[in-house]
Amino acid sequence: MRRWQVAGYWLLVVGLAGCGKYRDFALPLQSGGPSVHWKWQAHAEPVLQRGARGDWDAVDVLNPSVLQRGGKYFNFYSGYDGKTWHTGLATSGDGIAWHKEGQILSSALNGSAIDSSSEILYYYQAGSPVEIGLARGIDGKNWQSRGGPVLAVGPYGSWDERGVADPYVIRMGGVLYMFYLGMDRARRQRLGVAESNDGVSWYKLRSNPILELGEYGAFDANGLGEPAVWVSRGYYWMLYTGRDSSEVRRLGLARSRDGVRWEKLAIVIAGDQPWDSKVICDPTVITNGEQVTVWFGGGDVARPDQNLDGQVGLATLVPQ
Repeated sequence: MRRWQVAGYWLLVVGLAGCGKYRDFALPLQSGGPSVHWKWQAHAEPVLQRGARGDWDAVDVLNPSVLQRGGKYFNFYSGYDGKTWHTGLATSGDGIAWHKEGQILSSALNGSAIDSSSEILYYYQAGSPVEIGLARGIDGKNWQSRGGPVLAVGPYGSWDERGVADPYVIRMGGVLYMFYLGMDRARRQRLGVAESNDGVSWYKLRSNPILELGEYGAFDANGLGEPAVWVSRGYYWMLYTGRDSSEVRRLGLARSRDGVRWEKLAIVIAGDQPWDSKVICDPTVITNGEQVTVWFGGGDVARPDQNLDGQVGLATLVPQ
């Protein structure tokens, strides 16, 4: 939902932009059930902070993507040095105390990592127009990027004609589903979904977008982005970032039985500490039983792009 001006362009293709494959689909149907109230409990201090002056992540640290592998947490996060966004890696034994391993991908950001048996697939945004690429790695530090986007902008006049970004990938029944942001020529930013059997060839849902802007004056009236999706209590649940007219960002919650038709819920999650008082965004989740652990970005400056004093926080969602 932000940071569209990224240094670097796709090597390959002219002519892929606007090309795409579409189909009608839904995610495996969930059973539904009684209403669930989620209780949000956040740590008071950030768990991953900005680097020292002159470091590659000295200005902003945002957009965590966390997975567990071999008894360790891997956090692929976006860092901003004042000129360019990059992806870095931090590791942890408990998800709270993180050790930075350094920059791993240049001019790539807002990514989503998923463990795929023998390798890690990392989907990220880059280029101009912003599109979604794929890198493959084994140890989290060394990567091989696939040339060109795996999810490109839509055709002329479409809801995602001007950019696709903020991927979040889950696996259900052997199929990968990517929830993502699309921007149209009016610069409206909404959410859609695509599916893939191999992680490379993606089909966009023909009826996208799946989540619309909020009404005038709502916390998400000015833009949606950064979805994070999980399954619990008979539903798909989605945390997403909403922007209001003042560029203040908060998290909203929606639910669905089929991953395509979504219902927004009344809960709006705002930062309650000085460091995340203006921005709470970029959620990524890991479930453990019924508890959902959430890492998120926070900042004390309301802006649409960078220089937010961004840092990464930690919270839990527990059903009541």
